[in-house]
Amino acid sequence: MKEPTVDKLMARIPSKYTLVMVASKRARQLIEMPDLDFEHGSKPIMKALEEIATGDVGCIIAE
Repeated sequence: MKEPTVDKLMARIPSKYTLVMVASKRARQLIEMPDLDFEHGSKPIMKALEEIATGDVGCIIAE
């Protein structure tokens, strides 16, 4: 099973739609970084999801 799990991600960002938007935006940012080299088999979206799970990346939800 891949890490991080959906439960960990949903604990950080409670909306699935918002989670997808934040992860995709961060993945695009990672792709544009010239000095960042991904490990064999690693993808920018997985790196983005790991950053969300650890709390390095998040979002502010206005109510």
